[in-house]
Order: sequence, then C-alpha cells, then structure tokens
Amino acid sequence: QVELVESGGGSVQTGGSLRLSCVASGYDDDDCMGWFRQAPGKEREGVAALYVGGVTTFYASSVTERSTISLDKAKNTLYLEMNSLSPEDTGMYYCRAWKDTCLVSGVVSSSGYWGQGTQVTVSS
Repeated sequence: QVELVESGGGSVQTGGSLRLSCVASGYDDDDCMGWFRQAPGKEREGVAALYVGGVTTFYASSVTERSTISLDKAKNTLYLEMNSLSPEDTGMYYCRAWKDTCLVSGVVSSSGYWGQGTQVTVSS
C-alpha cells in the first residue's frame, strides 16, 4: 500500500516560485512517481514525473523550462519546484505513484496511488 501526502501549496503572485512536497511510503524502485494537476473545469494533466529506480525525468511541455522534479529517498519525499508561475498554473496538484510508463503527456490514467492534493493559486 502506497501512501502519499502533499504539502506546500498556497497563493503565489505571477512570476513567483513554489516547492511542493510529497511524503511517500510503500513505493519501490519499479514505480514512477510524479505530479499532476487539475484546474477547475479542465481535465487532469501530467506535470512532471520520474522513475524511482533511475535518473530519467519527464516534464509536460508547458513546464519543462521552469520546473524540477526530484526524489529524496532518505526523506521519502518527492518534490516539485516551479518558477515563473502564471495564473495558468493554478490548480489542485496531486502526487501519484504508479507502474508502467512514466510519461506525463496524453490522457491521464487513474491507475496507481494518489495523494489528496494541494491547492496552488497564482494571482496576476
């Protein structure tokens, strides 16, 4: 059983930065772990992901130049750092652990384990 607890959301002004954290337990090296977000009235979309057992990271094209995903295995914590935030980044951000491909593009499957989410609001 994988458990995920996110934190770090809040209100940020345009151009600001944030770091989201996800404390995880029960995952293993075969898992992908990543961040997804959902804005009001929109489909859930992938933001960034990594393969726990490797070093490859994956990013959505909308965030790739201004985001970093990382996993601190000593702390069992997944991070997402984002810079140059805009109102388009507003949404509920979810941490997820799953198996299969770590790609974050395309339709998001509901498979795997999800955290409860942390809200990010970017104001102009």
